[in-house]
Amino acid sequence: MRIQQLHYIIKIVETGSMNEAAKQLFITQPSLSNAVRDLENEMGIDIFIRNPKGITLTRDGMEFLSYARQVVEQTQLLEERYKNPVANRELFSVSSQHYAFVVNAFVSLLKKSDMEKYELFLRETRTWEIIDDVKNFRSEIGVLFLNSYNRDVLSKMFDDNHLKATHLFTAQPHIFVSKFNPLAKKKRVQLSDLENFPYLSYDQGTHNSFYFSEEILSQEHHKKSIVVSDRATLFNLLIGLDGYTIATGILNSNLNGDNIVSIPLDIDDPIELVYLQHEKASLSKMGERFIDYLLDEVKFDH
Repeated sequence: MRIQQLHYIIKIVETGSMNEAAKQLFITQPSLSNAVRDLENEMGIDIFIRNPKGITLTRDGMEFLSYARQVVEQTQLLEERYKNPVANRELFSVSSQHYAFVVNAFVSLLKKSDMEKYELFLRETRTWEIIDDVKNFRSEIGVLFLNSYNRDVLSKMFDDNHLKATHLFTAQPHIFVSKFNPLAKKKRVQLSDLENFPYLSYDQGTHNSFYFSEEILSQEHHKKSIVVSDRATLFNLLIGLDGYTIATGILNSNLNGDNIVSIPLDIDDPIELVYLQHEKASLSKMGERFIDYLLDEVKFDH
């Protein structure tokens, strides 16, 4: 299968005629027909129904057309990026668990970099998807945590997917609660203090597993438990329902407001934050700057 054949299929559909498509493609009608028939034989499907009044797409043909358009569009993006000398946009992508310090580092990267054109992606997403993004080069960097519970399982996944994990910092577990929560005045909390408060955690989708959780102690039983999909909802529920979540302890008032406080949790289970990169890819200059800003965000806290 050649990209050119996909262009042929799209042009035939656009014009609704094999003859007209051949004219616009500057090839003969028999050559076009042969190219389509070769593609149909290779794929093992009929793409078009041919009749005296013209041609129409088969059901397989409609599905094939949707894939063909995606491939052609991606090819055009590649050509725009590398063949066009003026299209020198900066490209960079990060996938991360829900951490305010990652967002701040991303903001610093934008503010302190001299870029006229850029296309940047910050994906606050699920643990499995972070690993998959870096594995498939959708993201250059992934940020997540390891601890005594998930380390062996996730480390094996990193190895299986040719990913390298690099240490960022180690944090002691904290809880985030509303400043109006009865626990907010404590200088340190015990696990027993949390029993009657709702435990908030992030949804991990179809790959839901305790090993993929963004919060330590997710494998423990909680009398009250609420699962959310985004950081804003989680913090709203911390305030509205006197809930708590377990995290690194690093807060940012610009992102999280002044109504959330961080309290050390009396448990010996350090949280190690790491960043992932593919073994076959070195960090770009932008990736290196992002890691520097990431370390700047946390150096005063840990």
